[in-house]
Amino acid sequence: MRRFGGPGGIGLARRPDWSHTAGRQDRAARSMKNGLYSIHIHMTDGVKGRDSGILILRDGLLIGGGPYFWSIGAYTAGEGTWKGHLSTNQHSPFADPFTRPLFAGQEVTSGFSGTFSGDEAEVFGTVLVGTRSLGFRATLKWLADA
Repeated sequence: MRRFGGPGGIGLARRPDWSHTAGRQDRAARSMKNGLYSIHIHMTDGVKGRDSGILILRDGLLIGGGPYFWSIGAYTAGEGTWKGHLSTNQHSPFADPFTRPLFAGQEVTSGFSGTFSGDEAEVFGTVLVGTRSLGFRATLKWLADA
């Protein structure tokens, strides 16, 4: 300890008590990291289709898109797993007139669940297109704080 003088007179300086921060890094590792992510989506169950874009995840909300679609939704995360839902809409027509869109220009809703670790995440989900449900797999990679 060292002595110091202050407005209240002379006292003793003590090392700061950092015990309240114990486990903070562990908690951060168990929760989904806020930020900008790249996303790569592949349809499953024999359906041909894929897409790539970006997502911004912040405190349980997500928003993102790509050259043809935009999405907004919510998620919960903890202990290395996460789940959520989102709505997706088409904002631009496909440049190739022979491309057959899976969503046919309509708003679709999706549910997903998966895992995350560090800067990466993976989900499996289902998108409801009218009365048809389609499976998908998506991988995410953290790019930057957002």
